[in-house]
Amino acid sequence: MTGTVTKSTGSWYRVKTDDGRSFECRLRGRLKIAGSKATNPVAVGDRVQIRLEDNTANGIIEDIRERKNYIIRKATRLSRQTHVIAANIDQAVIIATLAYPRTSTGFIDRFLVTCEAYSIPAAIVFNKYDLVKDTGDEDRLKRLTEIYSDAGYSCLNVSATGKINTEEFIKLLKDKTSLLSGHSGVGKSALINAIEPGLDLKVQALSRAHKKGRHTTTFAEMFTLSTGANIIDTPGIKEFGLVDFESWELCHYFPEMRRFFNECRYDNCTHYNEPGCRIRQEVNSGNISPERYESYLSILMDEDIHASGKKRK
Repeated sequence: MTGTVTKSTGSWYRVKTDDGRSFECRLRGRLKIAGSKATNPVAVGDRVQIRLEDNTANGIIEDIRERKNYIIRKATRLSRQTHVIAANIDQAVIIATLAYPRTSTGFIDRFLVTCEAYSIPAAIVFNKYDLVKDTGDEDRLKRLTEIYSDAGYSCLNVSATGKINTEEFIKLLKDKTSLLSGHSGVGKSALINAIEPGLDLKVQALSRAHKKGRHTTTFAEMFTLSTGANIIDTPGIKEFGLVDFESWELCHYFPEMRRFFNECRYDNCTHYNEPGCRIRQEVNSGNISPERYESYLSILMDEDIHASGKKRK
């Protein structure tokens, strides 16, 4: 039987077969995807072939079908291994908040860079919009929306508790399989409950001491909404570790820089301090936001992204 992995706990996988039944399954032996260094050979969204075990209601995953796409991050910050977050998705949606907890632009940009690297369309949803006035973040939200909209990303302001723009959020997800990701506490589960109350996902209050979220989603899981959309809810991510690539490739994953990258004096320009750099000219002219450029430099200087393992001086 063929089906889709809808939940992964690390050792067991829930598979929904094409005829609508669900089975708890385990991997056959040392089943791996050829060439993969991922800690998890199977991810939510994978299409798999299963057979039922004798005298049980469980199944065995015997084969993993070729993926349309997937999105990964480093398993840990210093690790060379990767973790597949989800496979076969139509878009990735990062849920961000300006406060309680605060989502840094560095986290957002690393997420977007990974989406660009794996050719996955991305959107940004700023949750807890009802708190923006209370926290004095109106100007910051306006600026962030301008920056990311100019870069080509869809941005949406919502409030799960205030039911603000939840209909627009439903439209964003319509007819797609979407990965939802973000820090713990940004309100992913609350937002899902706001548009699909029947799921009744667990929601937990922020830590009073640190104003940060606590994990409520333990494992990645796919849900089918009443609208027909599929969403993949993931555990809150503290950091988004990038997978190694060459430093000169990085600007390819910033859309507002990508259209200028072949206009620099040097073909392998990293847009850091080389003469005749068109990217830096566009930053100085205001056509590329200084904030995004600073984020680009921050990633560029991070020794952990380089395949060579050498930090730029």
